[in-house]
Amino acid sequence: MEGISIFNIINLIGGLAIFLFGMTLMGEALERRAGNQLKNVLSKLTTNKYKGFLLGLVVTGIIQSSSATTVMVVGFVNSGIMALKQAINVIMGANIGTTVTPWLLSLIGIEGDVWYVNILKPTSFTPILALIGCIMYCFLNDKKKKHTGLVLLGFSVLIFGMEMMSDAVKPLAEVEGFRNILLLFSNPVLGVLAGAVLTAIIQSSSASVGILQILAASGAVTMGSAIPIIMGQNIGTCVTAMISSVGANKNARRAALVHLYFNIIGTVVWLTVFSVLNYIFSFAFVNQAATPFTIAIAHTAFNILSTALLFPFTKQLEWLAVRSIPDKKDKSEEFKLLDPRLLTTPSVAVNRSRTVAVAMANTSVETFKQSKTILKAYDKDLAEKIREGESKVDDLEDMLGSYLVKLSSKNLSEDNSQESYKLLHLLNDFERISDHAVNLLESAEEIYEKQLVFSDEAKKEISVMMEAVNEILDLALRAFVDNDLRAAHAVEPLEEVIDFLKSKLKTQHIKRLQRNECTIELGFVLTDIVTNLERVADHCSNIAGLVIEVSQNSFDMHNFLKTIKRDPGSEFARLFDSYMEKYTIAAD
Repeated sequence: MEGISIFNIINLIGGLAIFLFGMTLMGEALERRAGNQLKNVLSKLTTNKYKGFLLGLVVTGIIQSSSATTVMVVGFVNSGIMALKQAINVIMGANIGTTVTPWLLSLIGIEGDVWYVNILKPTSFTPILALIGCIMYCFLNDKKKKHTGLVLLGFSVLIFGMEMMSDAVKPLAEVEGFRNILLLFSNPVLGVLAGAVLTAIIQSSSASVGILQILAASGAVTMGSAIPIIMGQNIGTCVTAMISSVGANKNARRAALVHLYFNIIGTVVWLTVFSVLNYIFSFAFVNQAATPFTIAIAHTAFNILSTALLFPFTKQLEWLAVRSIPDKKDKSEEFKLLDPRLLTTPSVAVNRSRTVAVAMANTSVETFKQSKTILKAYDKDLAEKIREGESKVDDLEDMLGSYLVKLSSKNLSEDNSQESYKLLHLLNDFERISDHAVNLLESAEEIYEKQLVFSDEAKKEISVMMEAVNEILDLALRAFVDNDLRAAHAVEPLEEVIDFLKSKLKTQHIKRLQRNECTIELGFVLTDIVTNLERVADHCSNIAGLVIEVSQNSFDMHNFLKTIKRDPGSEFARLFDSYMEKYTIAAD
């Protein structure tokens, strides 16, 4: 373009790179400096929507990144620390909190000859901040002080990058072609798209608004072009949260969607209102040149208006997200059995609950047995089945757990009350067994990807322990499904043998390691495998123990086990000796 040299373009690109680096450095340092404290505050969030909103605002104002706050929120929802409806309020607060950065950057546009006006310009005081930050980072040992130093350095680098861009774009104000390009963005749709795309690429609405403020400093950007771009920037910033939700559970993905819907709805509504009013009243400011200050005002006004519009409709936003990512509609019979209308007939509801619990138990045990198979020979199709089985068990636990809690509030007979109690307390053990199945699958994937090979001795030892776990699973399942007390009493002796096998396998591995017949890396994998096998046995012990307790009318299982373990002639001792002989591992 006429009037623009290659050096202007180089300086613009360099300034942009330095600006983005400074923004990233400052944001990450702020999060490290206060991140754990902020996460603790967020994780203890109550259901009070106003507290959630204020926390989102304050946290984002401190770390100056709505994307970072939203990603944290998505993580909390994924881990179950925060409910979806709580997340919505925090996300709304984050959208207003992100307006802090543009106000700081707007100070660059301050002009005047008086010293107390110039001192407010970041370019006047950032050299001092950079020096202080450098001293803190280079010469202090305290981590928090080092992070504070990085914050100051990041802010200084950011301002330096903005100054470089500002100097580079000043000649653009005289270039007619550039002005004509910017006039295109006065078209609301094109402006929104431009803002969304730019922000999606750099994944920071604060940085995107900062770039717009720099272009505005050239005097070539009108408010009519800036307003749609600002609205689009809020949509583009949702990309970070959407990416972070990939692979997360459905509620975490819904939280990311709420962030997107909030900004899309706010943009559509207020852009429509603005366009209609401008058409009627022909606002004079639309054709006036934007400044960093007026862009900060527009950015804040839009976020406040969007929040004011949608704050009363958090339930509707939640409903929209749930409709977008619905709960799985499993066609299997067990999901259809838990009809809420049956709660008025508790005896039928208990029977239906037991049927579903049995299906869940069978799925859990089958899933775990599949994981033992995949350890011997990895297979992608089987890996998918294991994950599907674990997911189904999770869904059944959620549905059945909620159903049983509602059922427990009904007027139940003593038998139904005992059965309901037993089912409710067994759910977690069967669900955890399926979790350990996925843990074993991950070990199998590590073995497959790294091409690890156990020694023949290690393979034999793992196989022995797997057979023992296979038998205890069958015993626990039979104890629950058939209410088989004989099978239930056989679980605890075998569980103690499996505990012994776990210790034995680790001892044998150490001996092989000392003889250089094995590696530390293989040892980590072996430890993961035997730990998961042993924990499954613990859950089987819990299941069998509960079956015995309920059959004995809340019999004290722990004291019972202590008594029989001390009696060398007991059935427990006989079974223990039998299992020890059956699952023998030869010593090296």
